[in-house]
Amino acid sequence: MDEKIMETAKQNGNLITTAQVRNIGLSNTMLSKYVDSGSLIRVCHGIYALPDSVIDDMYVLNLRSQKIVFSHESALFLNGISDRTPFSATVTIPSNAAVSADIKSECTCFYIQPDLYELGLEERKTTFGNPVRCYNAERTICDILRSRSRMDEETVVSAVKNYVQSKDKDLFRLYEYAKKFKVSEQVRKYMEVLV
Repeated sequence: MDEKIMETAKQNGNLITTAQVRNIGLSNTMLSKYVDSGSLIRVCHGIYALPDSVIDDMYVLNLRSQKIVFSHESALFLNGISDRTPFSATVTIPSNAAVSADIKSECTCFYIQPDLYELGLEERKTTFGNPVRCYNAERTICDILRSRSRMDEETVVSAVKNYVQSKDKDLFRLYEYAKKFKVSEQVRKYMEVLV
């Protein structure tokens, strides 16, 4: 197999996209030959892995759409506020964007106004060490409080409790975000009980 493909895949969590293959200067025909020979495995449309790779599902999902951001339960996990690995990914998408039906069927999707979409957007590492788009802890707490009718109360209480105990918390930022997301009252109530 071409060394450039191998090198690019190894730098990219043992994954390579069709676009990266083209950037290297190889054709789709060559890519198909590598798949047919077993040198690469097709993970999903446009994403391939080196054989015997353990696939990082969160990272693959992140590569599949530039519009999704891990949020809610997924962001709790990525921010270290929950040690419970989510059964399926939870993502947020700007309301003026579209994602594929495949992604919608695999994830719990939340939609947000475009002007609030990037608020708190950061990069976090998956358990495999790959970078993914994720909301920070303060944005995640606001999202959970906004969506608490779609979540179980235990998850909400546990998330806020773990956030309060975190050494990385930024209460000023939390209150600023809470105003923008109109959850100031809920944040205040939880903080009165837990802080």
